[in-house]
Amino acid sequence: MRALISVSDKNGVVEFAQQLRSLGWEIIATGGTMKLLRDSGLEVINISDVTGFPEICDGRVKTLHPKVHGGLLARRDDESHLAALKENEIEFIDMVCVNLYPFRQTIAKPDVTMEDAIENIDIGGPSMLRSAAKNYKDVTVVCDPADYAQIIEEIKATGNTTIETRLQLSAKAYTHTAEYDSMIATYMRKAAGLNEKLFLEFDLVQGLRYGENPHQQAKFYGSAEAGSFSLANAKQLNGKELSYNNIQDANAALSIVREFDEPFCVGLKHMNPCGAAIGKDVVDAWTKAYEADKVSIFGGIVAVNREVNREAAELMKPIFLEIIMAPSFSDEALEVLSTKKNLRLLQVDMSKDDSVVNQYVSVNGGLLVQDLDKTTATVTADMCVTEVKPTEEQVTDLNFGWRVVKHVKSNAIVVVKDGHTVGVGAGQMNRVGSAEIALKQAQAAGFTEGLVLASDGFFPFDDTVTLASQYGVTAIVQPGGSVRDEDSVNKANECGITMVCTGMRHFKH
Repeated sequence: MRALISVSDKNGVVEFAQQLRSLGWEIIATGGTMKLLRDSGLEVINISDVTGFPEICDGRVKTLHPKVHGGLLARRDDESHLAALKENEIEFIDMVCVNLYPFRQTIAKPDVTMEDAIENIDIGGPSMLRSAAKNYKDVTVVCDPADYAQIIEEIKATGNTTIETRLQLSAKAYTHTAEYDSMIATYMRKAAGLNEKLFLEFDLVQGLRYGENPHQQAKFYGSAEAGSFSLANAKQLNGKELSYNNIQDANAALSIVREFDEPFCVGLKHMNPCGAAIGKDVVDAWTKAYEADKVSIFGGIVAVNREVNREAAELMKPIFLEIIMAPSFSDEALEVLSTKKNLRLLQVDMSKDDSVVNQYVSVNGGLLVQDLDKTTATVTADMCVTEVKPTEEQVTDLNFGWRVVKHVKSNAIVVVKDGHTVGVGAGQMNRVGSAEIALKQAQAAGFTEGLVLASDGFFPFDDTVTLASQYGVTAIVQPGGSVRDEDSVNKANECGITMVCTGMRHFKH
């Protein structure tokens, strides 16, 4: 039995080759792999001794040879194949252990050149993997060091790998080469300015009990390039497994948290914030967010951008929550919260990197792709379009409301007072309907003076301004851009309300 080993990832390969040799296998190797194995005291056959041809073109050509691919592809149960091998003095190769040049790591370097990328495109490796995978009935193909142990165990037990294992390894090899080719194609198409195809790579994070409803099956896949504020690389510290709806809601909460640098907390239900607040610390932010809507937060999700300490944990514990997310939890906080066995505690990277740039939304028979909405205009006093100018305190609240309303389902209205939400109107078919919901919620909570209102889209009529004036709103932030902007500005002037227009809308469907 003969194995051809040529790996870029050399973790565990020496031990693997040693085990194969001890089981009577011959080892063929190339370049750096051959040197490593020989330096480790193993008897290794040089690939050039098999092909009768030297490595050429700086190692670009070394395994692309009939004595390699004939030895891999020949069917052991086909007499004509066996005769062809005998006639051409080709011996079987029973195992290929190959992983590929580090293309992903190369193109991830900030100073990578096209020349560097090209030199890290593996040609011989994928060819050997595909040949071995095609002939899995007779050949074992290995591309992942994690499989070394199982392979050795099976060879020790039966003299070879099982046909079931070889089929699984074949599928794994084709997946490996498909991902590799997809990476290269994506890189080259971007360099060439082509966008006629879209290849996406996602790995299974976990199976889910069901989807949005119990009769729907679902799985959660994560991108290999998942960045910060992502559940794909979050660490679960407590609680039962996440559900489909948990993941949707938690993702929405993390998108809101991303907007804030100061201590911030958001409570969220059904993809919309029910309470959000900035504070002097995590305890203050939680308290304000909870007080904003004590009813809706029941069974909701909470996200904060500071470590959860014992004091915050003690305040959160009595409330029925599905998930609490934070960059970290103190040992004392974990001690308090982990007594609730079903409460999911998620430690999430909140470092604000910009590696994730696209948003994907499936539609029947297709996929929508857009830039992730990461840009939020800072509200300033010079954006004011009314006679009454905003105070510093109002500008602070206008900025807070503007960052929150961006993440509320359109049509969206958020009412704010002193750095926390007091009313949220979401997803109505007309803007004044959303405003009415938010303003009545604020009034019911006792907030009737000095309110700030934020709208994700412009006002097509002055009715929202009229309504706002009746509920104690003194400042409004909206994108502007309606052909009837003047109507709303005039109404604001008439009511003594300051209005700023950011010039940027944030629809969220």
